[in-house]
Amino acid sequence: QVELVESGGGLVQAGGSLRLSCAASGRAISSLTRAWFRQAPGNEREFVAAINWCGSSIYYGGSAKGRFTISRDNAKNEFYLEMSNLKAENRAVYYCAADPIAAANTTSESAYNYWGTGNKETVSS
Repeated sequence: QVELVESGGGLVQAGGSLRLSCAASGRAISSLTRAWFRQAPGNEREFVAAINWCGSSIYYGGSAKGRFTISRDNAKNEFYLEMSNLKAENRAVYYCAADPIAAANTTSESAYNYWGTGNKETVSS
């Protein structure tokens, strides 16, 4: 059993930065591929980024390239999403996810078996 808990969501100004964190707990969690998804109001859940267990393979969705960075700290069993130059269109609920089988280039939400409950990020003018 694996539990994921997100933190770091909140309100930021346009052009600002924010780091989201996800803490993993449970059995056999060190080898999990870990990912971030987001879901804006009225939209489907969208893949943002993923990283494999050792950090050697990273994959970004098209909307995240160049501004978002995914990383992990295996010693702390945490992984992160660093967001910069935020815009109003980045407003969404961000979810962390993990799976023991999925590769880092897996973008389908159905491939991830472990999910956090979501953090809301809002960008103000």
